[in-house]
Amino acid sequence: MTTREFAGPNAGADVRRGVEPGEMRCAGAWTLRGIASLEARLETLSWPTETELSIDCAAITAMDTSGAWLLHRTVRTLEGRDHSVRLQGLRAEFDGLLKLIAARAAEAPAPSPPLPGALARIGRQSWLALLNATGMLSFLGEVAVALLRSLKQPSRIRWKPILHNLQTGGFEALPITGLLSFLLGIVIAYQGAEQLRRFGANIYVADLVGLSMVRELSPMITAIIVAGRSGSAYTAQIGTMKVTEEIDALRTIGIAPLDLLVLPKLLAMVVALPLLTVYTDVMGIFGGMVMARAQLDVSFETFFDRLDDAITLRSYLIGIGKAPVFAAIIALVGCYQGFQTTGSADSVGRQTTTSVVQAIFLVIVTDALFSIVFSWLHL
Repeated sequence: MTTREFAGPNAGADVRRGVEPGEMRCAGAWTLRGIASLEARLETLSWPTETELSIDCAAITAMDTSGAWLLHRTVRTLEGRDHSVRLQGLRAEFDGLLKLIAARAAEAPAPSPPLPGALARIGRQSWLALLNATGMLSFLGEVAVALLRSLKQPSRIRWKPILHNLQTGGFEALPITGLLSFLLGIVIAYQGAEQLRRFGANIYVADLVGLSMVRELSPMITAIIVAGRSGSAYTAQIGTMKVTEEIDALRTIGIAPLDLLVLPKLLAMVVALPLLTVYTDVMGIFGGMVMARAQLDVSFETFFDRLDDAITLRSYLIGIGKAPVFAAIIALVGCYQGFQTTGSADSVGRQTTTSVVQAIFLVIVTDALFSIVFSWLHL
């Protein structure tokens, strides 16, 4: 019976006919360079019909992992067709590589872990939330220590970064905060105009717009806008610096990242947000005045006269007093999430999103707590 042989197409490879029935001979270099052509050749070969096959590998001059894998796969394929395959003449180093490939192929794939149940998922999320809370608390303590150290030694305070953050986080936020507050005042006055007109209480639109803007809406809306605008910028800046290892470089040259990156942002935000709140108070009330004159025929002079009676100093200070707390939340959350960034651009995006969500959530929760406390204190 005519026998067939196969070999790689590389330099030194050749094809010879076997002498005995059922004999096949491999020759040449079984390496990655010619593995594609060799694999295509094997798929088109007409194999002997004998039950026992002998593969003579003595003429193989070179073999790498790809060649050993192809030879192992060919032997397994023949055995799957009820052939008994025997390898002969394979060099010791090639035989060791072939046995290693066979051992790896014989290893059963690790079973996929079962999907966690609902209780396991709740426990995992609770544990991650606890770790995040403890990390945030630790970061807050470090910032407090750094702040006290800077107050004890005022020469450590970096005024130039503080002024830069005042400009970017405060002055440059005036257009967006003023526009949204103006529109919010218009909406409140418009929604209340119809109801007040029914009872002939047009003048009380000043109470509605003034108290709602000064005491509640202006501080919270301003904080939410700044959290989305400046808080996310803090996270992205620090996260990018961590990815590019600039923070490690700062530590190497003896500059504390908290002193350079966190404290200027915190101090600038604590100063900027109350000023922005005063500005949004004015813009919101002005929007309400415009709508009151258009819908209720309440003149600006009448609106101002009623506003003087509607807004007390206590209500005004309550609204302004919330702003520094909101500012500290925004700055601390933004900086903390920036330091949690790992070494990828995708992580910067995730932490920036987390920063905005957490800051807005904490601002709203804190505002609700303020309302409860003020209600208890009858303020």
